[in-house]
Amino acid sequence: MANTPTTGELVRHKLQIHFDAHECQPTDAELTELADDTDSLARQVGNFPMADLRVVIEWKERTQEYMVKLTLLLPGETLVTSDHDAVMHAAFERALSSLEATVKAYKGRLNNDEERRKREAGTHQDVTPATAVDANALDHAARAQDYKAFRQAIAPYEDPLRLRVGRWVERYPSIQARMGRGLDVLDLVEAVFLAAFEGHEGRPPGVPYGQWLEGLIDPEVREFERHPDEELQNVSMARSACETDTTPGQGGG
Repeated sequence: MANTPTTGELVRHKLQIHFDAHECQPTDAELTELADDTDSLARQVGNFPMADLRVVIEWKERTQEYMVKLTLLLPGETLVTSDHDAVMHAAFERALSSLEATVKAYKGRLNNDEERRKREAGTHQDVTPATAVDANALDHAARAQDYKAFRQAIAPYEDPLRLRVGRWVERYPSIQARMGRGLDVLDLVEAVFLAAFEGHEGRPPGVPYGQWLEGLIDPEVREFERHPDEELQNVSMARSACETDTTPGQGGG
């Protein structure tokens, strides 16, 4: 193994990637391949004004392994992960996976802080129905497992929920990139209504209905991120139930 440090710099989207190799000499092709793996991370941090990824790759002669350390520099925050393996790319992939999870958690904390500040400042916009909602109709439809009736009763929430979901999607670049390409905000709104239908009777007491609906947005967006085809199929079935007498989960005729 060579003792001379090897450095390099590549860019993926807005992410600046700096490589620093010690006791080893990765080829340009290997570094490019590692950089290509960061596309998902680059999209995650695409809304930050600055994002620098420092990659240190070191060969450990004693253990016959590569140690890979990733340091992500964001405005006001530094996130660090590392891993090791006899195969350089394997160590990098695991460290990168950990870093992506860390970034997601960090963005979640930022979003929660932002929402708290908005509530404290009185600028947070709750999901408020455009017209009065018949709570008895919602209860009856949920107990009867009648999604069509439930969807009609909850309709006054559709416009404010659509606006809230549209803003929420901005937190998920992978979902935002699919907008207009087989997915739109109304699909996500329908998924939230379907989740409300399924969880209506078990919702926590004392929580305003609009606030409870808002709490369903993030879990549904995450489900679309993980299982887009399955979630779109569920939405399609829910819409079909509204056009016929069939209710999701009831089999139909």
